[in-house]
Amino acid sequence: MLIVRRVWHKLVRSSTPRFLYPYPAPALLRAPKLPFTGYTNNSINVKIESKVGWRLFSSQALADGGMSDRIVDVPLAQTGEGIAECELLKWFVKEGDEVEDFQPLCEVQSDKATIEITSRYKGKVAQFQYVPGDIVKVGETLLKMVVEGAQVPPQKHDVTENIISHCSEGEVNKSKTCGVLSTPAVRHLGKQYDINLNDVHGSGKDGRVLKEDIIKHAIQKGIIKDSSGFENADSGDQFLRGEEDYSYVPAELGSQHGDKTIPLRGFQRTMVKTMSMAAKVPHFHYVEEINCDALVELKESFQNNNTEPGVKHTFLPSLIKSLSVAISKYPWINSRFNEDSMEVILKGSHNIGIAMATPSGLVVPNIKNVQSLSILEITKELSRLQQLALANKLNPEDITGGTITLSNIGAIGGKFGAPILNLPEVAIIAIGRIQKVAHFADDGNAYPVSVMTVNIGADHRVLDGATVARFCNEWKQLIEKPELLMLFMR
Repeated sequence: MLIVRRVWHKLVRSSTPRFLYPYPAPALLRAPKLPFTGYTNNSINVKIESKVGWRLFSSQALADGGMSDRIVDVPLAQTGEGIAECELLKWFVKEGDEVEDFQPLCEVQSDKATIEITSRYKGKVAQFQYVPGDIVKVGETLLKMVVEGAQVPPQKHDVTENIISHCSEGEVNKSKTCGVLSTPAVRHLGKQYDINLNDVHGSGKDGRVLKEDIIKHAIQKGIIKDSSGFENADSGDQFLRGEEDYSYVPAELGSQHGDKTIPLRGFQRTMVKTMSMAAKVPHFHYVEEINCDALVELKESFQNNNTEPGVKHTFLPSLIKSLSVAISKYPWINSRFNEDSMEVILKGSHNIGIAMATPSGLVVPNIKNVQSLSILEITKELSRLQQLALANKLNPEDITGGTITLSNIGAIGGKFGAPILNLPEVAIIAIGRIQKVAHFADDGNAYPVSVMTVNIGADHRVLDGATVARFCNEWKQLIEKPELLMLFMR
């Protein structure tokens, strides 16, 4: 008992400022002799002669120097309405890294946007559960972290957690149990072929499971016939590293050109879903040619009188603004169709989407409330969306809520295209490039004219040909005589 008392006094004297004062300790603080009153239920009651008053300490916490560390799961949180899964693009941290609160952990891409996942805890990264390129469902564990127990509410631990929590700090590249060392790429390969790493004999250092070990195990179990079955795994490793080998191989070397399977991810997966649904909707198309001589002069005037170096004027902002004015007269073009209730919703906001080709696939961000924006404001917002799209950094708000879509195929080439609806919108417009052509006037003479071809795709369940034709005539008039826009500016 005396030994316990002396140890207790020693602990309190050496640790009183650390445990008791979240604020700076008084300069004249002394550690007086503390009366030992006994212990009950693994706790020790101590009376401290200070402003702190009574404190109840766990003897286990004192012995450990604080709350014991715990393993916690960090799941993929809900990134947006209707999002069920995301693709893991890259990790910002490595296994074994120390992580602060709200520090970015990884980047994921949903059907709608690219999002950074941040940490809820301060601690150490213990183990990744996925590698870049994997599809992660919402709620599944992205990684495991070692954190102080005080950060996490008490909860029951399963057997696996108890085993992992006793692992040494150096054993960070482990699989689901403490006894298996492996890299994320190897774990990914094992998961591809439904191989439990606990059943694989590791030939690496300290029993680490290598890729060759999985191949050997798979052959022994009859999962594959020979190692050639893992050729796709090699290409998968290249994908995980974010690199591709495009080195040229001369034909005389007799190399074979094999097929290559590429999984669709992110925006490409979205395009598959949306276009498959749109194919079931009855479309019709309306094509028109528009004289853009006045639009060309207007753009040149904007550029010549530009006072903002960071702003580049193009044709598109003027087309977007004139489109919004025409929509105000024909609101059914800017609507949505609810098939379940057989209702048409006329949208009050003109959120005009612009189809953009990016390295990650086709994406359609939209400019919100165009009816309330000036041409200069539209120009700046369009530039912002283009930069974010190229960097794959669009927010969910940027690509949701659109009411009508413009597809500017003329920026790439081509006279016109036949666009497919971007549901649940009821209209989409493809605009071709502006080119000089010869037009005959009423006097029989030919004159050069800047002409743009537009093709309006419409949902025939909601819109009829006459409505689309009248709408197109209104928009055409505003483009050919842009001075009329002044009548509708607010």
